[in-house]
Amino acid sequence: MHPRKALILGFALAFPGVAAASGSSAMGVPRVQQPTATPEQEAVEYYNDGISYRDKADKYEAEAAAPDTDAAKKAKLLDKSKSQHESSIKKYLKAVAKNPQMVPAWGSLGYAYRKSGNLPAALEAYDKALALEKNYTPAIEYRAEAYLGLNRFDDVKSAYMVLFNADRKRADELASAMHKYVEKRQADPAGVDPAALQDFGKWVAERKQLASQTSSIADPNAPPRW
Repeated sequence: MHPRKALILGFALAFPGVAAASGSSAMGVPRVQQPTATPEQEAVEYYNDGISYRDKADKYEAEAAAPDTDAAKKAKLLDKSKSQHESSIKKYLKAVAKNPQMVPAWGSLGYAYRKSGNLPAALEAYDKALALEKNYTPAIEYRAEAYLGLNRFDDVKSAYMVLFNADRKRADELASAMHKYVEKRQADPAGVDPAALQDFGKWVAERKQLASQTSSIADPNAPPRW
């Protein structure tokens, strides 16, 4: 064999991929195929992306609520928070499209819709979460907060009683939201019937007292969980 041909052949055998790229007849190294993600795995990725947007939104909202935040800055921070929630909605929608059985994604979608001001869409998402898992207490609590925004007091009361027996921590969170709602509406009724608001405020005060008493019975040294 001619020395030059022998050299080319030896090079091709040693470096087949390079030889193929340079125009010789040697075969390249086959690529290793990456495993394809399942729809469930893709749903988790979308869900986690949504959570990252939600965390940013909550951070902006907390900054807006700080006592030293002026009105102009507060408005900008709340706009940023809403924008982050809207971005999270897109991710959650992709998550539930990939895995319609993903309860936390439905619950988080409801949360993002509620924070964005779309209460009907929030209720629909919470309902889907609870249709899949009826005792999913985060959705029960957050749905009740959406009910508060719609002045649906009877639904709020029912949700609180469920949480009080099933998840005291969530019940306390809802109690705090109810208390803030009553204080806000007493200062500005915003169209809420005064008599209905008074009755609801009385009920909230009664639940506060009962919750304090039951907490003391469970642990005499524990402070009221309101």
